[in-house]
Amino acid sequence: MILPVYIYGQPVLRQEAELVTKDYEGLNELIKNMKETMYASNGIGIAAPQVGVSLKLVFIDVDVLKEDFPELKGVQMVLINPEVTVDENSPKVTREEGCLSVPGISENVTRHSKIHLKWTDENWVEHEKDIEGYLARVVQHECDHLDGHMFIDWISAIRKQLIRTKLSNMIKGKTRCSYKAKFFNSKKK
Repeated sequence: MILPVYIYGQPVLRQEAELVTKDYEGLNELIKNMKETMYASNGIGIAAPQVGVSLKLVFIDVDVLKEDFPELKGVQMVLINPEVTVDENSPKVTREEGCLSVPGISENVTRHSKIHLKWTDENWVEHEKDIEGYLARVVQHECDHLDGHMFIDWISAIRKQLIRTKLSNMIKGKTRCSYKAKFFNSKKK
């Protein structure tokens, strides 16, 4: 089932997500729904808070970027309770990022190019891996959502000022996007 993507202003996007437990009822269905939602929204990653569920759960499929980044061919990951450790010695790279929860806005974000990732997959198998390049960026971006952060938190104060009206319009529900979305409406009746 395609779920609405929660848009900037929704409180769940600013909360620290809860750990997923093995006995979480409906986990496989949630993962399936997140995948369908992400594909319907033309995304490459989605975190559970983006569909209104405050859990440490991420789905990533970067295969569509294989033409520009051949190392991403076939890369699809379900991350349960991921733990990201940034390699502080790795070079920082600035690239444009966008987000399903912040439609119509993309900004340059500087991130470290290497991370160490620990996670559990959908079969409850534990994994640990060093990741670099564009995939490291995507993992950092999605895992930020689990800590209540968004890519716009990492842009300069000047850039934030320049997009302030667009963000305000999102909160007021005055933004349109091409996919099913749930806006925060500050004028509840």
